[in-house]
Amino acid sequence: MTTAFEASILPTRRLHLEPLTEDHAAKMFDGRQDPVAYRHIPENPPGSLEELTARYRRLEPRRSPDGEEAWLNWALIDPNGEPHGYLQATVQLASKEAWIAYFVFPSSQRRGYASEALYALLPALRDAYGIQRFNAEIDTRNVASIRLVESLGFVLVEHVKNADEFKGSTSDEFHYALAGLPRCPPQCRSNGQ
Repeated sequence: MTTAFEASILPTRRLHLEPLTEDHAAKMFDGRQDPVAYRHIPENPPGSLEELTARYRRLEPRRSPDGEEAWLNWALIDPNGEPHGYLQATVQLASKEAWIAYFVFPSSQRRGYASEALYALLPALRDAYGIQRFNAEIDTRNVASIRLVESLGFVLVEHVKNADEFKGSTSDEFHYALAGLPRCPPQCRSNGQ
């Protein structure tokens, strides 16, 4: 069962975090096509618009089949209706923990969209679900993502060797955690947030 929070749009200074639906697929498809954006994640660009539409449709219930996790996804949409990426949060409802992930289109990177969106989302998740710990698992080669979570106050809790194998190589991961609320990263301080 979708809650009011899960169906609501979260505004930030420059974005609307819209609950992802199959209707977003056409708007998001082109931004998800650059293979460079997938170099640090075990995923490839969607093969077709139909494939992406079907994936988003499967995510619309916002719950795992057993109902124990909230599977939440938001499209990052600016006031002109342009997409810039998406956020994901997997909430373990019993333990009050959430795992976050984000994907910013290459054309929108290095503009502070991910930090702005996460700075708004994490307190909202805490309020909606009583989250006590946020987690992020990041390929050790993904320097930009590491800097992002550290700017929000996440701390390194584990270095996992050979965590995954994809695209012909083995990946190590850093596991980060945040027990409180995120701190305002430099971009939001300079933008008056």
